[in-house]
This record gives sequence, structure tokens and C-alpha cells, in this order.
Amino acid sequence: MPEPGEPAETKSPETSVLEAVPEREPEPLLEPREGVPPVVMTAEALERVIEAFAAGTGPVAVDAERASGYRYGQRAYLVQLRRRGAGTALIDPIACPDLSALDAALADTEMVLHAANQDLPCLAEVGLAPRRLFDTELAGRLLGHPKVGLGSMVETVLGFSLEKGHSAADWSTRPLPEDWLRYAALDVELLVELRDALHAELVEAGKLDWALEEFEAILAAPPKPPRSDPWRRTSGIHRVRNRRALAIVRELWEARDQIAQDRDISPGRVLADAAIVELALTMPRTPADLTALATMRNRGARRHLSVWLRSISTARMLPESEQPEHSQAGDGPPPAHRWAERDPEAAKRLSTTRAVVSALADEHHLPSENLLQPDAVRRLTWSPPTELTAEQVEAVLRGLGARTWQVELVSVPVAKALQRLESKGDL
Repeated sequence: MPEPGEPAETKSPETSVLEAVPEREPEPLLEPREGVPPVVMTAEALERVIEAFAAGTGPVAVDAERASGYRYGQRAYLVQLRRRGAGTALIDPIACPDLSALDAALADTEMVLHAANQDLPCLAEVGLAPRRLFDTELAGRLLGHPKVGLGSMVETVLGFSLEKGHSAADWSTRPLPEDWLRYAALDVELLVELRDALHAELVEAGKLDWALEEFEAILAAPPKPPRSDPWRRTSGIHRVRNRRALAIVRELWEARDQIAQDRDISPGRVLADAAIVELALTMPRTPADLTALATMRNRGARRHLSVWLRSISTARMLPESEQPEHSQAGDGPPPAHRWAERDPEAAKRLSTTRAVVSALADEHHLPSENLLQPDAVRRLTWSPPTELTAEQVEAVLRGLGARTWQVELVSVPVAKALQRLESKGDL
């Protein structure tokens, strides 16, 4: 197998998939092989699961179901596992909130997740943290699969179709309906088989080392720090043009978040983002003004009218010095659409580098954002090294978190492209 970064003779992912699974209608996967297991809700039942999974063989498929859109935060409300020799286990992490003993029993075992970054934080909260990882979604991206959702990949790679009707369900519901549990069990039913098929494709394509480095980077990444000024991510906030209205957005967002946290419900069920923006734009003064607004007609929004009026009043009374700025300078470059006006030379570097990365990504059959993160491209081209050599470009990219396989592929072509741009006098 060639070293990472060296050209390799590979067949396209589409070809290998078609060879692995002949063209045919996908077979519906309707029932787990051993049936739907009972939900683990006691210490005794959890101990039996730990013993069974410790005695099993091979990787462990892991998935988690949350209650996004229903509950505050992203905690897990069901954890699913499957391993050869152990079968499938469905664990209620509310009844069994400490899975550290299971984690210890599987310490040396590879865990297989699909889109691991989504589930790793909530699994860590209950004490389950893989030391070895295989991410089937990320493997699919590196292989150039056009669709990398679990259902799509099980269908194209293995020839089975999964029913996905309960993905957005309220998994905090108790007891969980039988059809939901069947859906949850099927999510891990073929995950190890999918892993094995993708592993073979990665080997064939000469990309296994890339994938392993990516999986290690996921595990090594520190927890994300709390977002600075999270209220600025309110959907539709771009319509808010003045600082006093921004102050209203901030006060309403923070009041809503506290209510949502206290009641353990999704913030959007307390007050929609659209309502926050409308209140900031109209600045109502009375309950009648509030209830006349189209976005305030649902019961959740009307339940806390006094809170919303108080938040608006507080923001209206703030002195200008305490009102938030319309835009907040971060530690990175400005939005790319402003580059041409603010720094035309940086805009040319960005366009050139994006074109190089895109061409390389096409050559290696993977999305450009997986070849090099867009943020790394922006930071490199906004603040380039003093010398546009491959070594300097590599040093910058490594400092921005790019992996070895990535810098070995892009450093030389990007450096040469930027040198050509500079030599033409366009910079």
C-alpha cells in the first residue's frame, strides 16, 4: 500500500460498491436477528450485559438516541450496542446513568459509530468513551460515497434498507414504544458488517491510513468549549440592524434558555427563534401588543408573557455602552464574502487555494472539506506565511490541526499555486 499522500491506483468507490453488491432492490430489514431485546433498566440486568459483551468478539457497534427538539441539552435517552457473541443490548441511561463498568470491560475494543461526533459527547456523559474508533460515516466520506447517512450506506454497501421513521422522535418518552425499540435495535444490527465492508474498501483504495488518522484525531479532540455569545446564533438575527434590538435578542434568548433549562425542554418549545427576532424588531410594550404578533400565537410563547415584556424593557433601558455590537470580532478571519473589499490579495489567495483543494479532492474521490477543513483554508490564506514554500505552508496547516495525510497531499500544490499567483504580480 502506498504511503499516505502518494498517488495510488484506485478504482472509484462507485465501482467497488457495485462489485460488492449486485444491482437489485434493497432487502427491507424489518426485525433484529434475535428479536427486540428488553430494555436494560436495573443494575442486575446491566451486569449481565457487561458480562456478555466482555465475552463477545470483535468490534462493538454503538449508537445513542437523544431527544433533540424536545428536551434541554443533548443527553442520551437510549444507548444501543451490538457485538458478535453478545447480541444486541438496549440500555436506558436514565435508569442506568453510569456505564463506566461497561466502558472498562470494553477498554481495548474498537467501537463502531456512525457520525461519531454526534454521539460521543452524550456517551461520555454516561461513562462510555471509546479508545479505538471506526466511524462509518467518515469512512464513507473518505471513500467518496455520494450519500453517507446510515440508511443510504447500509443500502448501497450491504443491500438492505433501514426504516428511519423514528429518528426525530422524543426518546425521553417512557415507556418507549415497541416499534421505536425495534428501530433502535436495527440501527446497530448491521453496523459491524458495514464497518467490515468499508474497511475492505479503504484498504483497496489505499485510504486506510487516512481513515485511522482521522479516527484518532476524533478521539484526541478536546471537548468543545462553551460557545461565546451563543445568542448570536439565533436564526434570522441578520434581520436585526441596530444595537438596541440586538440587546433585546440577547435578553430574550437568555431568559428563554433559563426557562428551558429549568423545565428541561427544548428552547424552541419555549419561544421560537422567529418570535425572538420579531419581538426585537417590533419592541412591543404591552401583553396585547405581544399576543397580536403571529409568532406569539402558540401556548408555549404565551405562557411567559411577563418574562418577555420584562426582557424587552430591560434591553430598552440599557445605556449604549452596554448594548452589544452588531458584529463581534473573533480570533479568525472575517466572512469570506467580505474579503474582496477588505483585502483583495487575500481574496485571490483564497480563490486559488480553494480551486487547488477542490481539484485534489476530485482526484482522490472525496469531499474537499474532508481533504482540508474550510476554516484551515481561510486562516492560511488570510494570514499566509512570510515565505510561500511547501514547508511553511505545511507548518501553518499542522498548526491549524490538519492531519499528516492531508498536509502531504496539499502542501506542495497549494504552495506552488500561491507562488505562481505571487510571481504574476497579482498579490
